[in-house]
Amino acid sequence: MGIPISVLDLSPVPSGAPASQALHDTVELARTAEAAGYRRFWLAEHHGIASVASSAPEVMIAAVASATRTIRVGSGGIMLPNHSPLKVAETFRALGGLFPERIDLGIGRAPGTDPRTAIALRRSHEALTADDFPDQFTELRGYVDGFDADHPFAGITASPDDVPLPPVWILGSSYYGAQAAAAFGTGFAYAGHFGGADAGEATRIYRRSFRPSTAAGSQEPHVILGAAAIAHPDAERARALGRANALSMARLRTGRPGPLPSPEEALAHDWSAAEEQVARSMAPKVSVGTPEQVAEDLVRKAREADADELMITTAIHDPEERRQSLRLVAEALGASALVGA
Repeated sequence: MGIPISVLDLSPVPSGAPASQALHDTVELARTAEAAGYRRFWLAEHHGIASVASSAPEVMIAAVASATRTIRVGSGGIMLPNHSPLKVAETFRALGGLFPERIDLGIGRAPGTDPRTAIALRRSHEALTADDFPDQFTELRGYVDGFDADHPFAGITASPDDVPLPPVWILGSSYYGAQAAAAFGTGFAYAGHFGGADAGEATRIYRRSFRPSTAAGSQEPHVILGAAAIAHPDAERARALGRANALSMARLRTGRPGPLPSPEEALAHDWSAAEEQVARSMAPKVSVGTPEQVAEDLVRKAREADADELMITTAIHDPEERRQSLRLVAEALGASALVGA
């Protein structure tokens, strides 16, 4: 179909397995993605969620980039309000120095966790309620591009200072992310796998309002659409895998998060009415079926969103079935022909 595809990984923690094993499974998944022709492999930031181990994307970026050779590796994303902008600039300049032309910096504004954990991350109630993402982003850029002479941080530079900041993407699950990405002249990644806004409208807002940046490493408008996908050669098994993913999401949304269940656990589970409602509401956001069915649905979503690129996330209990799903989707979409695109 001619659209590049990439991967967003949350290091899902399968039931019955230690959480640390999910990190090793992520590295293996990245090797699979590179071999299958995916363009990027991004790592998410979440805290205090039993179903995922993606709490330190900067650490995982280094591990994944070390284990691969050509695929771009990045954050999907760094939740900027949880961090010092200076530290983010330093970390990603260091990653860029270690892995030239391979690192992406995706930035979000949500806490990626519950309010109590967010306070622990940000160290104060005031920081939790502050709505200063534009100021934080401007500060981040200032450590690379320089501040005005009268700025209190003038003269402070993110080291290593001979390395450009990697390409920047602003993430969003609402129209705010599209507006921010357009205003700052960055790439835009829309979380179609859970976002509540209309993806096509978010893209229109972004493209219509995009202002080219004068900062070093400025980018052209580019939209990545996040999409959940679960593929298996057997349609019945694919549905069972999808049902397990739905149970995981239902538990999270009803305040009882836990490790990612197996299809067998989902089949034996006594679903509550609230869980079934969550499963129904989330079903359109997950492409489930045979590789051909999944590819057709992903093409439709990309077309409706006017996306330049798809970024697929896959939550499957068995790591080998997860890797298989990634390979099957790539084959169905012809990703191998896009290597180096």
